[in-house]
Amino acid sequence: MAHLGTGRRRRALAVPVGLALTASLAFLPSVAASAAPVGMTADASATATPDTSGPKLSYVANLNAYGSMKQAKKAITRAGGTVVIAYEQIGVVVAHSQNPEFAKQLRAQRELFVSVGATRTAPLSVVQTTEEGTTQRLSDADAAKAAASATDGQEPLESNQWDLRAIKADEAHKINDGSRNVTVGVIDTGVDDTHPDLAPNFSKGQSANCVGGVADTTEGAWRPYADGSDHGTHVAGTIAAARNGIGISGVAPGVQVAAIKVSEPATSLFYTEAVVCGFMFAAEKGIEVTNNSYYVDPWLYNCKADDDQKALVEALGRATKYAERKGVLSVASAGNSNHDLASNAIVDETSPNDTTPVTRTIDPHVCLDLPTQLPGVVTVSATGDQGFKSYYSTYGLGVVDVAAPGGDKWQIPATPDANGRVLSTVPGGGYGYKQGTSMAGPHVAGVAALLKSRHPWASPSQLQAMLKGQATKTACPEQVYDATGVLVDATTCNSKWGQTGYYGYGVVDALKAVK
Repeated sequence: MAHLGTGRRRRALAVPVGLALTASLAFLPSVAASAAPVGMTADASATATPDTSGPKLSYVANLNAYGSMKQAKKAITRAGGTVVIAYEQIGVVVAHSQNPEFAKQLRAQRELFVSVGATRTAPLSVVQTTEEGTTQRLSDADAAKAAASATDGQEPLESNQWDLRAIKADEAHKINDGSRNVTVGVIDTGVDDTHPDLAPNFSKGQSANCVGGVADTTEGAWRPYADGSDHGTHVAGTIAAARNGIGISGVAPGVQVAAIKVSEPATSLFYTEAVVCGFMFAAEKGIEVTNNSYYVDPWLYNCKADDDQKALVEALGRATKYAERKGVLSVASAGNSNHDLASNAIVDETSPNDTTPVTRTIDPHVCLDLPTQLPGVVTVSATGDQGFKSYYSTYGLGVVDVAAPGGDKWQIPATPDANGRVLSTVPGGGYGYKQGTSMAGPHVAGVAALLKSRHPWASPSQLQAMLKGQATKTACPEQVYDATGVLVDATTCNSKWGQTGYYGYGVVDALKAVK
């Protein structure tokens, strides 16, 4: 699956969006000197009957510092759009339109909008299927073997959790499992809150379905689709599966976990309007940490030179920055393409992934993997049982912040199952193995939750500093496994400023987090 980490390769009262927006959103671009006065349109066609002959697409429209939300809504309507939701706190509007010139007409109104772009290249009605990768479900026989190997104080399947021991989470649990005053929001494909290992720690009041851009908090709306992905449930278990004598243990088994579903039905694609909703919902619901094990579709990298992609970067950047100001630390997976995000050129063969991909060469300094390359977001690479960078993990000196176990089928642990992937919860009360930076991210989110439990006063930037400062420094290895399981020279790993391209500041340490 291209966009999830397991694939081939993320409360305040609303303020008026007028002059008051200038103070609260200092990062917004200023109005161009040539812009028309507020209230006047720069597009003569805006008063004509809009064309509705095109496919129905979803858009984000980002207001500038002086734009009025009331005027913006009127401009959207005149251009043949329908407002889905308006986030006055950050000056972002989600809209639908069948006008092929919709974005162009709004961009011309520079007195209101700094950027406008389509969030997808396929019509809203298009349904596709994507392959996430097969989960290796734990059999009853393997579960019995693991239970027979469990020692005193361990959960029945914990002997297979090499990943907990790799970050000393098993030792941390002897001191502190985390506080129920801390919640980690899993922005993902949904979570099965009926799973017996997740139900004790699940926070329904902080969960929602954000697909389409509007939060739906009705009972069970946050659960995976009946025929959908087990990805979010697996992530949630790694973070906060309860120590209850059932199954596995999470990294922070005493904290709460919430589900914010943002993946489309059938496709499991993550579009901007849903992800913006996810960050805004987390911010307003008092969630302390979010885990983002995906990239925002349909672009693996979003290039600011493209008008549509520029708008997506802007909208998501405003949402994550707002969440940070509200006390949310965002953790995101680096990706599974084995790309060097510190290089000057990457070949992207997968974008857009909702229609026909076109091969392009991008510069990751200006074409961003979202949300992992946004300011303030903790970027996580993956390791295996032997401590090597996982063969699939994307990396980058100065881009990756920390590393954590994500699994690697070539790095075989001395566990009952001898499986180098990560064991966690899956829907229906079961357990299964997955590998990916999607599995590394929740280990970091769990450690961040332990830190927040220990230091409830800490801001997101302080939590990030502690994650980096407490990480186990890890030098570049001499060799790593490639995709075929062959050991090769680790020539792509660079080090500088106390960091490496593979591991950032090092592998996170759960034990230090609770001391």
